[in-house]
Amino acid sequence: MKRHEKIDYVEFPARDLDATRAFFAAAFGWRFDDYGPDYCAFAGEGLDGGFYRAPLHSSTQAGGALLVFYSEDLEATQARVERAGGQIVKPIFAFPGGRRFHFTEPSGNELAVWSDRNGGE
Repeated sequence: MKRHEKIDYVEFPARDLDATRAFFAAAFGWRFDDYGPDYCAFAGEGLDGGFYRAPLHSSTQAGGALLVFYSEDLEATQARVERAGGQIVKPIFAFPGGRRFHFTEPSGNELAVWSDRNGGE
């Protein structure tokens, strides 16, 4: 259900659209709909969105917004991200309320995963 004046969609640049699509499918099980050769969309992943072909990427160092996933098993999620080709840019660290790590996907976009669970729970 669409909600008036609430965040509804997010778009990311992707210099390698095929690699980005493959990464999110392998790491998180996402499915995509293609809209021509320069755009693919995802849905049902907490927030719908898409990737558009561009030579840019989003990072916190450049002031980009950070989208953060939730995980019940942070170490297992980090292992899947790494196996799928993600690069860990901030290893797991504690912060008030939980722990998280940051990673980049093949097109260079920075994202994070957090958990409110301690390792081994």
